[in-house]
Amino acid sequence: MILERDEDIARLLCSVRTIALVGASEKEDRASNRVMKYLLAHGYTVWPVNPQLVGRVIHGQTVYATLTDLPDKPDMVDIFRNSEAAGAVTDEAIAVGAKSVWMQLEIINQAAAERAVAAGLDVVMNRCPKIEIACHNVPAII
Repeated sequence: MILERDEDIARLLCSVRTIALVGASEKEDRASNRVMKYLLAHGYTVWPVNPQLVGRVIHGQTVYATLTDLPDKPDMVDIFRNSEAAGAVTDEAIAVGAKSVWMQLEIINQAAAERAVAAGLDVVMNRCPKIEIACHNVPAII
């Protein structure tokens, strides 16, 4: 389902343990870098995904080329790519068996969201998990 209500988004964040962060950056001034650091500090397992940075390490985590390269299927795929590119990432998330897709602020792809929902995934668009965790007092993962 496409999640828009705050309580549904908070529920999702409480159920997630593993996150694939697509579009990860090693540059500290990038939002993807700051969000990854925050998610790790909050106790989530975060796998950075960026084909240009394969094998490098961001915040202690090895970077993977694609979702199919991850050590396990992620609970959530957090997309730091543009709206058009989010379509292909969503399709890959469906293929690897992710439970949810999260499109970051200003990223909206209705067609991709509909494909994900049809495949049984929860979808969030145009929001940031870092902001939502703080706003809804989502407890840290232990």
